[in-house]
Amino acid sequence: MMHNLSLDLYEAVDRDAMADAMDVMVAAFDPAYGEAWTLPQLAGVMTMPGTWLTIARIDATPLGFALVRSVLDECELLLLAVAPLWRGRGVGETLLHDSLRTARRKGITSMNLEVRASNNAIRLYEKAKFEFVHRRPGYYRGNDGQLYDALSFRIDMRI
Repeated sequence: MMHNLSLDLYEAVDRDAMADAMDVMVAAFDPAYGEAWTLPQLAGVMTMPGTWLTIARIDATPLGFALVRSVLDECELLLLAVAPLWRGRGVGETLLHDSLRTARRKGITSMNLEVRASNNAIRLYEKAKFEFVHRRPGYYRGNDGQLYDALSFRIDMRI
């Protein structure tokens, strides 16, 4: 983990944490793909039971976040984002591993995720031992109307 990097876990609506996540989201997601969520979408998910948001910060500066939703013994990594200036420094990997540890503490046995087929984060998920499940052709529609395939991944945390 990076020196001075803190991970703060939020399991309920927290306006400051959501504002930090939105700051990272605006910077991290290319508008062409239309993947960024709105604040009302984020707030709506945060009201659901079993949802948690982790913000990675150095001092008060948000560098990245992970959003996870769980149901029974499964969870889904809904969003993982790192501000562009902080990519390649282990922030995403730290957030991913922390999300897996948090899930295990909660008794969750598997984590799922979907990602655009051209997203560089796929290497991060494969390195963490997520396994490819299937491809969804044309699943995402970019802001320009272009369709992009989604790849589904899963990790069994009982192994």
